[in-house]
Amino acid sequence: MTAVLPRLLILAAAVMLAGCATRPPASDPAAVRAFQQINDPWEPTNRVMFKIDQGLDAALIRPVAWTYTKVVPQPARNGVTNAIANLRSPITFVNDVLQGEATRALETFWRLIINSTIGLGGLFDVGARVGVPGHTEDFGQTLAVLGAGEGPFLYLPILGPSGVRDGIGLGVDNFGLDPVSWYSYNSHNIQWIQWAYLGAELVDAKSTTMATTDELKKSSIDYYAALRSAYRQYRAKEIRNGAPPPAGSMPSFDDEDGDPFAPEKPQAPR
Repeated sequence: MTAVLPRLLILAAAVMLAGCATRPPASDPAAVRAFQQINDPWEPTNRVMFKIDQGLDAALIRPVAWTYTKVVPQPARNGVTNAIANLRSPITFVNDVLQGEATRALETFWRLIINSTIGLGGLFDVGARVGVPGHTEDFGQTLAVLGAGEGPFLYLPILGPSGVRDGIGLGVDNFGLDPVSWYSYNSHNIQWIQWAYLGAELVDAKSTTMATTDELKKSSIDYYAALRSAYRQYRAKEIRNGAPPPAGSMPSFDDEDGDPFAPEKPQAPR
């Protein structure tokens, strides 16, 4: 992921100025409020990026993910999901600490130790079996906890829906905190490790969310707008650590109600 991220961010920065949506005139306050709530001033460019992403998905990512789900047994796929989550545990741990979440940081540390040893490198989620369920944190969430606004909505090919704050957080996580990135750059610059890691993350994420995103697409008049709304609600729930939204705010998805960004429930015990 770290190898491709800077190129995508440079591409996005280069085209954003040419793709700003027109702000409604101040004489139309209702339209101005709607514009601000959508928070997508780069919508024309974002939609171009969305179309590119959908093309890449249809031509490459979806066929590979579909084949993966048909060829690899569910228990083995669960192991891949667990191993990827375990590799990203240091990122979660650091962000737990930065957010002042001492209890969650200890849980993350304990899970990393037990899953890396008894769980055979994270293939088995032993931590969950002994009553310590996993969670994720990232630097985008940390920035939100520290008071940073989400910034304009941003859609990038392969990386999908995001925002300026989350894009910055993604860069910090993957360049500064990701152990795979550290290892590849400090072991004779072994770039293939990053590409293999990125590929595994993409295929795993696609295989675990494909059914729910397909359902969202079928039920949406405007799939891009539906993804934008779903992503923002999902991120808000992540920042709240699953707590109910404040009164008067947008309703958030629950995992059981078809959250398109939450992994599907495993079909076999981990």
